[in-house]
Amino acid sequence: MSRVGKNPIAIPKGTKVAIENDTFLAEGPKGKVSQNLIEGFPVEIEDGWITVKRMGDSGPERSKHGLLRALLANAVAGVSEGFVKKLNIVGVGYRAEVQGKEIKFALGYSHPVIFAIPEGIAVEIDKKNQITVSGCSRQQVGQVAAEIRSLRRPDAYKGKGIRYSDEVIRLKAGKAGAAG
Repeated sequence: MSRVGKNPIAIPKGTKVAIENDTFLAEGPKGKVSQNLIEGFPVEIEDGWITVKRMGDSGPERSKHGLLRALLANAVAGVSEGFVKKLNIVGVGYRAEVQGKEIKFALGYSHPVIFAIPEGIAVEIDKKNQITVSGCSRQQVGQVAAEIRSLRRPDAYKGKGIRYSDEVIRLKAGKAGAAG
């Protein structure tokens, strides 16, 4: 058995789960998430637990077993607790503000950069230029955070740009450091 795939998933209170037409549906206080099921891996919901079974024991089947269980666990955790990614804007004059359903960035370009916030995602920006991306879909939260980071990646020499809050940037020495 896959070590990840064999673990059952607990269904928290206030969370509803169902299977309809090869789709796993989870609904909770943070929102709704649907996940397509992989053919050949039956999912059972009983007594407040979700279990994923598998038919064979080959390598690809074991890996898909663990993958499906992780995707379903993320769906359940997302609708009950939600997911959060934090980014920092570093640089003189670099800032951002939320205006309705879009974010307006000043990132050192000659023009403001406008980023549309997708449906199901909440973005907050505090006074210290920290961006908080939150939502109930782990994949969507990670994708939006990566797209925001790609607007101005951290510079290798001064470290300016948008970075994850837990990201460590190794700065290069530059010309002056090489001569001395």
